[in-house]
Amino acid sequence: MSELTQGFFLHPDGRCDTQEVGAGTRIWAFAHVLPGARIGRDCNICDHVFIENDVVVGDRVTVKSGVQLWDGLRVGDDVFIGPNATFTNDPFPRSKVHPERYAVTTVEAGASIGANATILPGITIGFGAMVGAGSVVTKDVPPNAIVYGHPAIIHGYADRAGRVAAQRHEAVELPEMPADSRLFHVRRAQDIRGQLAALEFGPDLPFEPARMFAVFGVPSTRVRGAHAHRECHQALICLGGSVSVVVDDGSAIEEVVLDRPDIGIYIPPKVWATQYAFSDDAVLVVLASHPYDPDDYVRDYSEYRRLVANDWT
Repeated sequence: MSELTQGFFLHPDGRCDTQEVGAGTRIWAFAHVLPGARIGRDCNICDHVFIENDVVVGDRVTVKSGVQLWDGLRVGDDVFIGPNATFTNDPFPRSKVHPERYAVTTVEAGASIGANATILPGITIGFGAMVGAGSVVTKDVPPNAIVYGHPAIIHGYADRAGRVAAQRHEAVELPEMPADSRLFHVRRAQDIRGQLAALEFGPDLPFEPARMFAVFGVPSTRVRGAHAHRECHQALICLGGSVSVVVDDGSAIEEVVLDRPDIGIYIPPKVWATQYAFSDDAVLVVLASHPYDPDDYVRDYSEYRRLVANDWT
C-alpha cells in the first residue's frame, strides 16, 4: 500500500489493512488500521494509533499519538483528537464477554478533544465543541460548548476560530452580535417600597408578545434552550440571579450575561440560542411572539446548519 498506488502515505513501519483511505491521508509508524475502517481524505494518523473495524473517520482529521479508535466510533470532518485521548464503547465491559452491538460514539465536525481526555460510550461531542485535556466526558456535549473537568461541565462556548466567545454585561450596541440579536433596556424604578421593572411592548420590543413563560430552579450544570425558531421572536430578561445566553447565527457566536432585571436580550427567528450557567436563584422570563408550536422549533444543530446554508429553504 504505497502512496503511489493508493493515493495516501503509509509509513514502512505502519500497517493498513483497509482499502478505504482517502487521498492525501498519512498513516505513520506503528499505527495499525483494521480492514473494516473507513478513513477520509487528508487525515493525519500519527504514531501508535490503533483503528478498529467499525470506525468511520471523516476528512482532514488529526489523530495524535497513543489514541485507539474502537468499534462504534464516528468522527466527522476537521476533528482534532489529542494524544492519548481515550474512547470507550462498552458501558459494562467484562473480559471475553462481547455485547451484541457496541455503543455508537459520535464526534461531530470541527470538534477538538484534548490530550488524555476520556469519552464514555454512546456520547455525542457536538459540532465545534472543545473538550479540555484530562476531562472525563460522561454526557453529550452541545455544539460549540467548551467543557472540562471530572466530570466535564460547560465553562463557555467557542466561536468559529475556536476562541472563547466574549461575555458581555453592558447594554451597548454590539455590531458583532449574530443576525439582529441585540440587548435592550428595561425601565427600572427603585424607592423605599422596593423595585419595579417595566417594559412597553410596542416601543420597547420589535414584536407583540403572545406568550410568556419563566425558567427557574435550573441546576447550574444544565443547559436550556439549544434550539432556533423558524418564525417566533423572543425576548429574555433575568429578573433574579444570573444566566449566560449564547446566540449563534451559523457563522458568528456571541455570549451575554443577564444578571440584572433592567437588561434583556432580543433573539429574532433563525438564530440558535442556548442558556447555561444558571445561578441557584436565577429566574429567567421569556416573552414570545407566537403561541407554542413544536413545529416552529429547530432542535438539531446539524439541521440548523443545513437550513442556514440553504437560506432556510
